[in-house]
Amino acid sequence: MKAKIAVLQGDGVGREIVPEAVKVLKVVAEKFGHQFEFANSDVGGQAIDKVGVPLPQETLTLAKQSDAVLLGAVGGPKWEGLEYSLRPERALLGLREQLGLYANLRPAKLYDVLADASTLKKDVIQGIDILVIRELTGGIYFGKPKGIEKLAHGGERGTNTEVYTTEEIRRIAKVGFEAARKRRKKLTSVDKANVLESSELWRRVVIDVRKDYPDVELNHMYVDNAAMQLVRNPRQFDVMLCNNMFGDILSDEAAMLTGSIGMLPSASVGAQVGLFEPIHGSAPDIAGKNIANPIATIASAAMMLSYAFKLDKEAELIEQAIVKTLDLGYRTKDIQSTGTRLVGTTEMGDAIVRNLN
Repeated sequence: MKAKIAVLQGDGVGREIVPEAVKVLKVVAEKFGHQFEFANSDVGGQAIDKVGVPLPQETLTLAKQSDAVLLGAVGGPKWEGLEYSLRPERALLGLREQLGLYANLRPAKLYDVLADASTLKKDVIQGIDILVIRELTGGIYFGKPKGIEKLAHGGERGTNTEVYTTEEIRRIAKVGFEAARKRRKKLTSVDKANVLESSELWRRVVIDVRKDYPDVELNHMYVDNAAMQLVRNPRQFDVMLCNNMFGDILSDEAAMLTGSIGMLPSASVGAQVGLFEPIHGSAPDIAGKNIANPIATIASAAMMLSYAFKLDKEAELIEQAIVKTLDLGYRTKDIQSTGTRLVGTTEMGDAIVRNLN
């Protein structure tokens, strides 16, 4: 098959980890006879430095005209003083909104050989396989009114609005139930319906959608309890359905069950082009040192093959190469343990490429 992939390295370690994923994709394409065209463009802080905005029209146009988008990470201390509308992170929100990416899929699966890399006991995390589904274009990150205003008596007031419509909840709920149907048929809907009206509506709509999925077990959990249960008994979860903010927080918590946030990929999908990225940030403290873990980005490329192009066999090959590389003892600094072989970003990418067989 032929496919055009927009490559947005972004900032910090994004400029080191994305090339490793591209390297893997090129080898996979050659092995299976596919033609992948890679087109690069700036986003985030890099774009701000060049043209003054985090999401240039050129980049947005490229994303819309591509078959999929591979993204690294954006942000860093250098741009934190800018007003919110010009910060690197606005590029992510812009891409999600403009591409209609309303569903973010974040798998948290423990590789057996990394059980000791987690700060939790092995008997707690052994065998976890969780999929966090985060609504991505609604909720408190997009709701209005929002902003910071000066008060007449002095001081300021910051406002953000948590708002959801029936249709926004319904479409993400369908994604959740469909995913659960293909896995262990258990969906946990996370909300705060005891105190938030938006969550009350969320729960009602999810219950209504469940009528079309009688084969899927549905349970509800308040977000504070969900956060506790993730570290108390994570194996109870199969698919977790969350609003934008709850999904943002809980998926990062779930990441640490796997040993490192550098291990987790994500897919953002909707009606148009899918966007695939690691869930971690730009990590400016380690950028440029060739020590960042590229596995989350490489696994995101595997998700791209599966979700965007329906190339499940090729995606599985990448997953198997990751497992084999870890089994052989290769480790970046974030997952290093006694008796393993410490390697850098490019060395880990090279090792995974060698194991694509």
